[in-house]
Amino acid sequence: MIFTLGINHHSAPLAIRERVAFGADKLRHALSELASSQVVREVAILSTCNRTEIYCVAESTQRVIDWLSAYHQVEHADLLPFLYVHDQPAAIQHAFRVASGLDSMVIGEPQILGQVKDAVRAAEEIGTLGTQLHKLFQRAFAVAKEVRSTTAIGANIVSMAAAGVHLAERIFESVAGQRILFIGAGEMIELCAAHFCADKPKQVTVANRTIERGRLLAERYGGAAIRLDDLADYLPQHDIVVSCTASPLPIIGLGMAERAIKARRHRPIFIVDLAVPRDVEEEVGELDDVFLYTVDDLAQIVESGMESRQAAVVEAEDIIGARVRDFLGWLQARDSVPVIRSLRDSAERMRRHELEHALKMLSKGEAADKVIEQLSLRLTNKLLHAPTQSLNQAEGAERGELQLAAARLFHLHSND
Repeated sequence: MIFTLGINHHSAPLAIRERVAFGADKLRHALSELASSQVVREVAILSTCNRTEIYCVAESTQRVIDWLSAYHQVEHADLLPFLYVHDQPAAIQHAFRVASGLDSMVIGEPQILGQVKDAVRAAEEIGTLGTQLHKLFQRAFAVAKEVRSTTAIGANIVSMAAAGVHLAERIFESVAGQRILFIGAGEMIELCAAHFCADKPKQVTVANRTIERGRLLAERYGGAAIRLDDLADYLPQHDIVVSCTASPLPIIGLGMAERAIKARRHRPIFIVDLAVPRDVEEEVGELDDVFLYTVDDLAQIVESGMESRQAAVVEAEDIIGARVRDFLGWLQARDSVPVIRSLRDSAERMRRHELEHALKMLSKGEAADKVIEQLSLRLTNKLLHAPTQSLNQAEGAERGELQLAAARLFHLHSND
């Protein structure tokens, strides 16, 4: 059976997610260890900043959970409250939703598809991706393509972070060439970082009261962390500023902004203030070379895109539901393979036996037409003996079920 187990940004805080993450340098070793432990028959591991998920074909998940706990040296009690486990068909639906961007922090974002493909490629290289998971992920990639090409899932802005990127692109031709400063390291800044850094900016800096927490966020995107007390020195070096802290007083005042603009020689600076109360004094927005946007400004953009995005999500879920049913049909067909193989092997043995008998009759001088007639009769009787006997011996409801099955299997039609 196919299982999925893991934690993500919906189920666990960053402090837990980072304890069970698989770095690129450890992923292949982890795959090999898990596969060689015979806990699973097939396995792939998806590990990003927002999720760690194990996709596997196994008898049960308990031993996989035990392995995950032991591998990362995380106590069960610390892990289990945040862990989710899906079996069929929920595991299949989850894989399709993840690949399509419906389970992402940013609904509809395309980066996750590339991350899933990287996870599959790693499992293929190690040799832990068997028939079922290979088919599952190939279907997932096809579903993701169908969702993106037939719905507007990624076409509308439905988050403050996405709206911020949208506004920044009005000021700068591209975010890619800009230096970005994030002030704070909470959930909203995490989300903004995911959006802005998807365009690979030139430089990323995180300013936070606790520099250790700021460093954790900055390192995800190859950036650096600074203390909030040093903000005034670093502000002039950045083109885009995104701020969201719990400070009761503004962090960027008019004087700090004026000094930054002067040091920048009046090159424009784009500021998104998502904090309530504000992190940036209102008067800063009146400066000629400052483009300041608040929560209310971004909310207007978000509201206009929400209705159409929700309609797209509904369409996407319908597509995924249909494709899950298709995949379950494929799995069920695989369950019939051993029976079909056994049936064909049995028929082949009968054929060979009767062929040998016919050849012996011919070698004794029997007429060919008589031998062929006997061959056909004997083979027909042998092939039909078992189903005929089962039909004759069946009673009650079982007889009716076998009669219907026989009619369907042999394409029989009523003489009425």
